[in-house]
Amino acid sequence: MNYNWNWGIFWEQTPEATGTYFASLMGGLGVTILLALCAWTIAFVIGSFIGIIRTLPSRWPVFLGNAYIEMFRNVPLLVQLFIWFFVVPELLPQELGAWVKQLRNGPFYTAMIGLGLYMSSRVAAQVTAGINSLPKGQRMAGTAIGLTTVQTYRYILLPLAYRIIFPPLTSEFLNTIKNTAVALTIGVLELTARARSMQEFSFQVFEAFTAATVIYLLLSGVVTFGMRYWEKRLAVPGFNEGK
Repeated sequence: MNYNWNWGIFWEQTPEATGTYFASLMGGLGVTILLALCAWTIAFVIGSFIGIIRTLPSRWPVFLGNAYIEMFRNVPLLVQLFIWFFVVPELLPQELGAWVKQLRNGPFYTAMIGLGLYMSSRVAAQVTAGINSLPKGQRMAGTAIGLTTVQTYRYILLPLAYRIIFPPLTSEFLNTIKNTAVALTIGVLELTARARSMQEFSFQVFEAFTAATVIYLLLSGVVTFGMRYWEKRLAVPGFNEGK
């Protein structure tokens, strides 16, 4: 059986007559970028908080931070999305659960929260590693000049730690972009979902997923190029030189 190649399929109208298949893929790309940025914001904020409390001298914050990381990092992302989308609304009070189920763009918000929390566990580990890599004298210097614990983290430890872990954070952001593909399982029409829809309607499977692959590679290349530029500018002498 010979495959009928048709690279002109991208300029044909979709069955819904809402535009061409190329426009559909571009719409999916926009959703992918927006979802990745929103999820990364959640991951960075929560991950930073969890990463910080794991470096405190008190035992309980460290225990809670470790438990958080183990819970979210060791459960597959797909399972977490299903729990957030199908299980959590059923556990809420009836009226609130019904509102959540009928929420406009509910799948997008679910994917944003689920992906953000999943990636936050990875960011937390990076933040902890960055803080622990600093000389103990940095923390002691903050105490010596009369800074509180919060001020020491804000003005001394975190600015240095973020610069040190910028390269691995770049990798985690790229992972966030790639992990958005899992959101198609709960109905988010991101890039992979649009490519799959194109394949199902046109039966041009190779063209659809070749286009999606090229778009992902271009997006990752743009992010990598931009991050490499900032990595060089933010490099801390003696820590991440030459990386």
